Amino acid sequence: MAAEHPQRQRFARADRIKASREFARIKIEGQRLVSGCLIANWRRLDPLATSRLGVITPGRIGRAVDRNRARRLVREAFRLHRHTFSPAVDLVVIARPSIVGEPFEGVEKDFLTILRKAGLLGLEREGNG
Repeated sequence: MAAEHPQRQRFARADRIKASREFARIKIEGQRLVSGCLIANWRRLDPLATSRLGVITPGRIGRAVDRNRARRLVREAFRLHRHTFSPAVDLVVIARPSIVGEPFEGVEKDFLTILRKAGLLGLEREGNG
């Protein structure tokens, strides 16, 4: 069976939103949706750009270990599904306290629900769920 994506799907530094002014710009200029344990703000980019992700884990989520796990789960969901984004976007995901103890499948489901409602998914992988 041939590999669906010959290049390894990585989440490199260039794929991250880091500057606070970029987070603020997305919040002001972009759109917002809530689903389950996630809140998403996004701004569409030109077709030649690549999608980027920023993750916010507020202190009210709990301990540092819980916040770090939440960031890892959201990054992994983005990494696995970013090739399905129809337009390129700058996406900021805010974790809600309900993410603590949530399995990856639940976080991924909420992530995909947001993308579907926002109309950001193009072709989806066959065999999902």
